[in-house]
Amino acid sequence: MGVAHDATTTSIEEAPLAADRPVSGLADELVDHRFKALPPDAEGLTVGALAAERRNLFTGGFTTPVLALSAESVEHNLALLETYAERHGLAFAPHGKTSMSPQLFARQLEYGAWGITAAVPHQARVYRAYGIRRIFLANELVDAPALRWLAAELDSDPEFRFVCYVDSVRGVELMDEALRAAGASRPVDVVVELGAGEGARTGARTEADCVAVADAVAAAGTLRLVGVAGYEGEVPDASAERVRAWLNRLVALAVGLDRAGRFAAGEQIVISAGGSAWFDAVAEVFARIPELSAPVLKLLRSGAYVSHDDGHYRHLTPFNRVPEEGALQPAFRLWAQVVSRPTDEQAFLNAGKRDAAYDLDLPEAQVVRSGRDGTVRPATGVSVTGLSDQHAWVRTEPGAELEVGDWVGMGLSHPCTSFDKWQLIPLVAADGTVTDYIRTFF
Repeated sequence: MGVAHDATTTSIEEAPLAADRPVSGLADELVDHRFKALPPDAEGLTVGALAAERRNLFTGGFTTPVLALSAESVEHNLALLETYAERHGLAFAPHGKTSMSPQLFARQLEYGAWGITAAVPHQARVYRAYGIRRIFLANELVDAPALRWLAAELDSDPEFRFVCYVDSVRGVELMDEALRAAGASRPVDVVVELGAGEGARTGARTEADCVAVADAVAAAGTLRLVGVAGYEGEVPDASAERVRAWLNRLVALAVGLDRAGRFAAGEQIVISAGGSAWFDAVAEVFARIPELSAPVLKLLRSGAYVSHDDGHYRHLTPFNRVPEEGALQPAFRLWAQVVSRPTDEQAFLNAGKRDAAYDLDLPEAQVVRSGRDGTVRPATGVSVTGLSDQHAWVRTEPGAELEVGDWVGMGLSHPCTSFDKWQLIPLVAADGTVTDYIRTFF
């Protein structure tokens, strides 16, 4: 679509986003022992056939533990971030590492995403297997075999757009060497990564370092500098003031490189940031990007929003600071059964570290579904105090109702490590009907 060359409009070139390998093909996969919690009597059915049966999560033969993803909450979250990005003039390339699910990628693209962000070559290969045509790789790519693969992908598909970080002269040299050896015919688009500060993660630490990297890109015939990027979530002792200060540095770096004529002629200028904790600051600072010599692609990369959570991101989400913009909904609930009640103060569930994210917070007991009559009540006086490989340690307060056979529904913290413990996740409507199964590829 045509756009004016100003900083208030995000230019998004037209390109097909339909998958070369349709995600609908995932419905043809057979249900078998590889997939936790699925009904034993579904063995041999295709995933699509099982979904068509619309079984109930609680009465349809599923075994515990079972991770459920709320269909309504996922749709709500997808719509909310689309609206947010549009309202603030941002393009959106959600980080696919969160879910590694082609089905969710397809939904994100349907809800306006420009493309999908990756962190490592394997993720990009999964994306390409399902036809993602715009990939932003938020890392420097120096693996020669991966660069050979990338060169072949770019050569075979003129509509494939790929952008990745560079943050060192040595990295640029390695990329150029590998791409030359691969006989690459299309240059690889790169953005200079500005580090978030001393002691932060990756990225060139100073503006002078960034200029040196830009010089190295200019000397490499296989690369093309198209912008700048970074990750504000790594700002040391992050506060709104410090995050904005770093984002202003990122914008100033882009302005300086543009004035010096460092960006590829005739291309959009990419300015990218935005994890799941500070995208409000990104929107605020990016709204003040001055007019540059080419259209600006203001690219947000938040990924955890698609499922949100009941812990880490519940506390960090920018929507806590801007409630008038809406609110994300936690979509995960892990269901496990009480398998032991050795004392009045203690119980054990049959879900543990192999099933639940625990790297940031322990699961949170939310509701109890009676094993006798299926009634659901709040998990009052019930708390998870620890996890073994296959057990959750539960403390019960006096008077808490909990017996062997009850199902306990738990909220989880940190979507990334929730998704990656499950290869096939039931997508469940509010009434318990399983409407689909979400396949992951970690």
